[in-house]
Amino acid sequence: MPVRRRLPAAVLTLATAGLTVGLGGDPAAAHGSMQNPLSRIEGCYLEGAEHPKSAACRAAVAAGGTAALYDWMSLRIGDAAGRHRELIPDGRLCSAGSEMYKGLDLPRADWPATNLTAGSAFTFRYRATAPHRGTFQLFVTNSSYSPTKPLTWANLEPQPFLTVTDPQLTDGSYVLPGTVPAGKTGRQLIYAIWQRSDSPEAFYSCSDVVFDGSGTAPATAPVPPPATAPATAPGGPTSVSGHPAGHDHTTTPAPAPVAAAATAPGPTPPAAAAPAPASPATPAAQAGAQTPAQAAAPAPTRGAAPEHLAQTGSDRSLGILASIGSAFLLAGATVAVVHRQRRRTPGAHAR
Repeated sequence: MPVRRRLPAAVLTLATAGLTVGLGGDPAAAHGSMQNPLSRIEGCYLEGAEHPKSAACRAAVAAGGTAALYDWMSLRIGDAAGRHRELIPDGRLCSAGSEMYKGLDLPRADWPATNLTAGSAFTFRYRATAPHRGTFQLFVTNSSYSPTKPLTWANLEPQPFLTVTDPQLTDGSYVLPGTVPAGKTGRQLIYAIWQRSDSPEAFYSCSDVVFDGSGTAPATAPVPPPATAPATAPGGPTSVSGHPAGHDHTTTPAPAPVAAAATAPGPTPPAAAAPAPASPATPAAQAGAQTPAQAAAPAPTRGAAPEHLAQTGSDRSLGILASIGSAFLLAGATVAVVHRQRRRTPGAHAR
């Protein structure tokens, strides 16, 4: 009578975990921050997360650490669903209420700022490391705002001065043409909310601006390179999105859980090929200028889906397929190991 052997419990657990990663992993795939005018978090990251140049960014690191800067694209609330004022308390707008990003809430009059001209046409840009459909709302501070006091909802104008739904994506940034609010003087702040329409997730950013010429020229911020945090021990800092701090989701895919099969005898499943890195944006895009091809392209029809807008759910579908495939490879390797052990054990086939 054949001897029945049960698969090791650890192997079954690993196979189940492989499916769980694909089916129940974090669905958040959209990330980004205001690029022009430059947001506090992206500006500090570009200064150098470990040794920022400006006093304000150094203070932000001292208050909240470097992990927030490495995860500059993930300042978000996963279940916001438009409840921004309900979920984010006064004094915590720039961090979206997250302890990890609390350094961005520091009330200071020396945050690096972008020059703007009141009442003028301006092309706002929002850097998107993983695009999705949604609506952008830009608010500007009112006469009650003081840069040396905590930012509150009452310090913002009650209505956004610019609202754009599903804008055009060009060279890795959403293009938001609009007009700078009139009548603004001195140091102010632009608060950006990106609410996804395919998910309750929303992203937030604070951009310091000045109307007296004391800031930096607009449209000069370089496109940030992939964020790479220093190596940390397992269980190190993670972002509010659940990903390891410094993880750039556009260039580094999550590892498939097939490595455990290599520890057991038997055939080793082939390694998955790494995707080609995303190409950097052109210098013209970094400067906010249009290339001749872009200038000649017809304007998108209002209400139509942008030509370069990523389709919702593609990342999650690929993750599910990869995880299912990994689980089957792991199960196959385990069966081969058990079969080999049975052949080597005397009397294993009959009593």
